[in-house]
Amino acid sequence: MANPLHDRLFGRHAGKDTPFLHLPDGATLSHDAFLRLAARYAHAFVAAGLRPGDRLALQVEKSPQALAIYAAAVQAGIVFLPLNPAYTADELGYFVSDSGARLLICDPARAEALRPVAAGAGAAMLTLGADGAGTLAEAAAGQPESFDTVARRGEDLAGLLYTSGTTGRSKGAMMTQTNLLSNAEVLVDYWRFTEADVLLHALPIFHTHGLFVATNVMLLAGGPMIFLPKFDLDQVIAHLPRATAMMGVPTFYTRLLDDPRLTRDLVAHMRLFISGSAPLLAETHEAFAARTGHRILERYGMTETNMNTSNPYEGARRAGTVGFPLPGVELRITDPETGAELPQGEVGMIEVRGPNVFKGYWNMPEKTAEELRENGFFITGDIGVIDARGYVSIVGRAKDLIISGGYNIYPKEIELLLDEQPGVLESAVVGVPHPDFGEAVLGFIVPQKGAAPDPDAIMAAVGPRLARFKHPRRLIVLDELPRNTMGKVQKNVLRAEYRGLFAAG
Repeated sequence: MANPLHDRLFGRHAGKDTPFLHLPDGATLSHDAFLRLAARYAHAFVAAGLRPGDRLALQVEKSPQALAIYAAAVQAGIVFLPLNPAYTADELGYFVSDSGARLLICDPARAEALRPVAAGAGAAMLTLGADGAGTLAEAAAGQPESFDTVARRGEDLAGLLYTSGTTGRSKGAMMTQTNLLSNAEVLVDYWRFTEADVLLHALPIFHTHGLFVATNVMLLAGGPMIFLPKFDLDQVIAHLPRATAMMGVPTFYTRLLDDPRLTRDLVAHMRLFISGSAPLLAETHEAFAARTGHRILERYGMTETNMNTSNPYEGARRAGTVGFPLPGVELRITDPETGAELPQGEVGMIEVRGPNVFKGYWNMPEKTAEELRENGFFITGDIGVIDARGYVSIVGRAKDLIISGGYNIYPKEIELLLDEQPGVLESAVVGVPHPDFGEAVLGFIVPQKGAAPDPDAIMAAVGPRLARFKHPRRLIVLDELPRNTMGKVQKNVLRAEYRGLFAAG
């Protein structure tokens, strides 16, 4: 029996001296060298007592070695659980314990703090530094540079990704080999990736965007990656001339636009810029096109599904939309209360079905049953609409819906108007408790550099364009909006901080 994910992503590169990872210091790691390192790691995992189906939790900084752990886990049939290096010991304790991880790999500097976490969960512990040193390197030293790939089926788990958990317990999304491989195959074709491409990779690899999208696509296409530890503006600009494509979050593009070195000449050879993980402002989309001649391709995905939709490679990439359902993915808009499918043009819940949709939530059968219908449609929690041309637009998250005086208010509608106002860089709208209306609309605006927008003037401008019940009760000016590591605005933080603003008395 084969191991589909390993065979298609990794095994096909065995023995190839072609470049795989170009590193910031000028070094290059070939496909073959990478796979030999992964084989040594796989032997080390088996020696540590791991068996197919066991979970391996990884909390380290981005490095070629960290990526090789992913390859080793796939080859050994181990379920890979990448974790944000910013998580505290308490947060990590939940993930390791809930997943039943048999092995925790962490940075050497955190070993003492995390040893009780591993011990409490009954997990072994190894360490890996950003330089590749640590007890994992010691355990792998002298191990064979080939490993007999463990047979797995398409429905077997390959990855376990925990959701951000802004409300309630964080949920572990179970990703099968088929989930990951099918999505990568579709994206390689849809975005026209080949072995001639060079991807500028500045994303983290603990998240689906940088790992299961960017990395899997390049492994399948066969081209190399310029593998940066993080987004560093100077490094990105320095390496752009060597790349043909870049995947990023909106913050990447706003930072590039703030730098005069971003010119048409700098990116003349680039084939494709892709944005995701957070909404891309239409203003950013248009400004980037005007400056560089490239229209950013925006797409839509999530932890539980990888990619669902994409603007077209050939055809109009429409700002403010996330394009069309990908081949093999069904997308429908439903009534959030009844689940009935809504006509085109009506706003409702986005549901998706396809081989990319996850298997369910780890150890949460009730939650799985709530969000994954028996017919295979996943209730995403995103509110959206499909226009007359078939383009999908995201209106917001269902949990961000504001109900004020019995009226439903979608923050995105108000945010789009606020973003248009002079001197406004971006905005966020949330609902906070109100003694009379249940919730009140509260707006936040971030000024453009050097601007000082007047909240009263902005309200006077947008007021006539909104029904009275949608008017923000207050507009608050902030230096920046709180964001998570992938650039998503953390509206839960805003709600928590300002929840007492309209309290009675």
